[in-house]
Amino acid sequence: MGDFLSSVLPPGLIDVLSALIPPVVVAAVFCAFVIKLLRKEMAPRRMDGSLVSEDTAGDDGAGDKGAAKVEETVATNETPIAQDGEGTETDGR
Repeated sequence: MGDFLSSVLPPGLIDVLSALIPPVVVAAVFCAFVIKLLRKEMAPRRMDGSLVSEDTAGDDGAGDKGAAKVEETVATNETPIAQDGEGTETDGR
């Protein structure tokens, strides 16, 4: 096989390729690791830190893993949001 490559490629190019192959392999493995790590870190997460895609395989209760359920509160138009001593926009001040 070495005779075939030496007959096809110029003599100095074989040395260059043999010197460049190990760093290229190391760089490819490093880039694959970094890309995998970045994709994992950028995955959508819940407030408790668990991945969103964890409970897509099962039902809603199976992937809970002990996370506390957060109840959403809905603000109505009847309750003003104001600090003590402050008036609301509809007070007419």
